[in-house]
Amino acid sequence: QVQLVESGGGLVQAGGSLRLSCAASGNTFSINTIGWYRQAPGKQRELVAVYISEDATTYADSVKGRFTLSREYTKNTVYLHMNTLKPEDTAVYYCAADTIYGPPATYWGQGTQVTVSS
Repeated sequence: QVQLVESGGGLVQAGGSLRLSCAASGNTFSINTIGWYRQAPGKQRELVAVYISEDATTYADSVKGRFTLSREYTKNTVYLHMNTLKPEDTAVYYCAADTIYGPPATYWGQGTQVTVSS
């Protein structure tokens, strides 16, 4: 199994920045993809940014040029750097990881709230 713990959410004004962290533990060697999703009130959960392989990433069109993924292997941690935040970025942000061993599964963190005020 894999455990994911997010941190770094909060309240920020429009135009500001935040960095979210996702610390993975457990069978991290089995992780295939890892990244971030978000869910705003009344909306479906959507992909924000994901590592689809060790170095390849995919981003939602709405965050391209503003959000950036990075990872620190020694800490089993993935970061989401969010710049030029907009009120429409307000959501609960979830870290998620897909594993390919033992059997394949998707794991989710508990989520962290990001609120962007106008």
